Amino acid sequence: MSPTPDTVRSRLATGFRLDSLWAETMGIDPADTKERPLRLVAEVLDRAGVAYALIGGVAIQIHTAEPRTTLDIDVAVPRFADVPRDALLAAGFDHTGRHEHSDNWRAPPTGPGGQRTVVRFSAEDVGIAEAVSHAELTDLADGLRMRVATAADLIVLKLEAAAEPRRRPSKRQYDLADVMALMEQYPSLRTPETLARLRQVRHSLQALDDR
Repeated sequence: MSPTPDTVRSRLATGFRLDSLWAETMGIDPADTKERPLRLVAEVLDRAGVAYALIGGVAIQIHTAEPRTTLDIDVAVPRFADVPRDALLAAGFDHTGRHEHSDNWRAPPTGPGGQRTVVRFSAEDVGIAEAVSHAELTDLADGLRMRVATAADLIVLKLEAAAEPRRRPSKRQYDLADVMALMEQYPSLRTPETLARLRQVRHSLQALDDR
């Protein structure tokens, strides 16, 4: 069910190229992609011995064929106490705030004037523990290996995000689009339970639109 190593590398390389194009349009060094922040995150987590799963847009990018990019890096850990705070600070990350569903950091800039990629740690929420325990060690690029959440667990996490009433409706719609993309890529994940949950979340969003 998982994509082949060559497919993973190709999809992520495409994402890095899209990062470069976006950076160029914003007047930023085109070399300023998420690759270096990803390597730093992987290095810190591995050295700290933290169990984790790469989730969010980067994981969706790995699991689906449609070219895409995202500005952030999202990582699941079992508990917020598992976030290796001291190791992140020592590696040049800055802590930008703790929220109900995430602990937010910014990676060191790639170069002078570079962007500081947002790194969000999620924990202690529905589906997080399963995503971490099921995560698969994956070759993302030369010398870069990370534990990536499975497509099945990403669907659970995305449906939970889409169901969060305090989340912006536009973001909830993006979450549902990610669920659809994952089910298109992996038809076996179109289970009755998942489809019922998808209909439930869609209904809640439609009710919001009708207010």
